[in-house]
Amino acid sequence: MTTVTAGALIPVRVRARRPVPVMIAGGFLVLVVVAAVCAPLIAPHAPDAVDLSASLAGTTSQHPLGTDASGQDLLSRLLYGARSSLLAPLVLLALAALLGVTMGTVAAWRGGWVDTLLSRVTDVMYAFPGLLFVVLVIAVFGDGLTTSIIALGLAYAPTIARYTRSLALAERSKPYVDAYRVQGMSGTRICVRHLVPNLAGAIVGYLVVLFGEGLMSLATLSYLGFGAGSPSIDWGLMVQEGQDAVVQGALLPALVPGTAIAAVVVAFNIVGVRVSDRLGKGR
Repeated sequence: MTTVTAGALIPVRVRARRPVPVMIAGGFLVLVVVAAVCAPLIAPHAPDAVDLSASLAGTTSQHPLGTDASGQDLLSRLLYGARSSLLAPLVLLALAALLGVTMGTVAAWRGGWVDTLLSRVTDVMYAFPGLLFVVLVIAVFGDGLTTSIIALGLAYAPTIARYTRSLALAERSKPYVDAYRVQGMSGTRICVRHLVPNLAGAIVGYLVVLFGEGLMSLATLSYLGFGAGSPSIDWGLMVQEGQDAVVQGALLPALVPGTAIAAVVVAFNIVGVRVSDRLGKGR
C-alpha cells in the first residue's frame, strides 16, 4: 500500500505567469520616455542641423536611421520629436478627463433632470463626428498645436463622460454608499472621498488606452497641416515631410516616424488594458 506523507498534502504554490506582452510594452514605453527626456544628451546631432551633402542618406555610422531631404539626422529628430509627441496627448487627456469625468460623475450621482440634461449634451457631442468637429474648431480659431489640443480635448470629453457615468452608476448602487448616508455623511463628501477614488483605477486604465489614440489623432492633424508646423519637431510632421522622399525611393524619412507612432500606440493599448484590469479590481 502506498503511504502518503503529510508533506504531499501541502498544496504547491503555482507561480502566476507574467504577462510578457505587457512587460515588453511597458519597458518599451519607459525607454521611449527616457529617450525623450534625455534627447539633448543622447542625440548624435542637433535636430535642425542641415547637411545637404547627406540628403536622403541611408543608414550609416554617422546617421543610424538615415537623413531626410535636408540632410537632417532622423534619429536626432525622432528623439526630440518624442517630446512634443508625448507631451501633447498628455495635456489633451488632462483637459478631456477634467471635463468628461466631472460631467459623468455629476450626471450619475445627481440623477434626475441633471443626469438627463448632461446625458443629452453628451449624446449630441458624441454623435457629432470627432474629426469634423476638430476641423471646424481649427477653421474658426486657426490651426496650430494648441488649437488642436483644445479641439481634441473637447472631442474626447463625451467619450470619457459616458464611460465615467456607467462606472459611477454601478458604484453608486453598492451598499457602502447607503452605509455612509446612514452615518450622516453628505452626498458630496461620499462622492468625492469614496466613489470617485474607487473609479480611479478603471478611469486611469481607460485614459492610458486613449493616450495612444490621442497621439495618433494629433499626429494625423500634424500630417494634414492642422497641428504642429515647422520649425517644430513632431512625429506626424516628420511623416508629412518625408512623404515626398518616398517618390524618390527613400523610405526612411516617412517610415521611421510612422513606425514610432504605430509602436507607441500599440504599446499604450496593451498597457492600458492591463492597468484597467489591475486597478479596476478593487471597485
